[in-house]
Amino acid sequence: MFISYKVWIRRAATACLIVYSACLLYWMFLGFGRTARYSQPMQYSLVPLRTIWYYLSAGGKMPLSVRLVNLLGNVAVFIPFGILMPAVTGRLRSAAGLAVLFIPCITALEILQMLLRAGSFDVDDILLNLLGVWTGFGLLRLPCIMKRRRL
Repeated sequence: MFISYKVWIRRAATACLIVYSACLLYWMFLGFGRTARYSQPMQYSLVPLRTIWYYLSAGGKMPLSVRLVNLLGNVAVFIPFGILMPAVTGRLRSAAGLAVLFIPCITALEILQMLLRAGSFDVDDILLNLLGVWTGFGLLRLPCIMKRRRL
């Protein structure tokens, strides 16, 4: 039985998305030495760009590695979603469409992190994660854009 190229790509992308999502959930709730801090109050930041600005302006007060992990890490770990989601659904062909799907999902995960006290809810994490999704989507679209410009 012959499976078309598009079906094969969709199945492979779906398998990768499932495995990567499981890894991401582990990282968000259990990885990096995370433990529930039930004795502490729930932590959240609702002011856009506050945390990003804090890391950018910390200078010598905070190691560069900590700042990079918190800023670039929140972008980088979501790049695969921008690549895989359009391949899985076949319908998400715009950055806005990805945002409409992605923002509620990551918001729910951020809230769950806060409620379980495995982390905090930070609106800047949502912004950085969305930037990662859009970066992956842009990388996915790059060959198409380059091909059109050569014509």
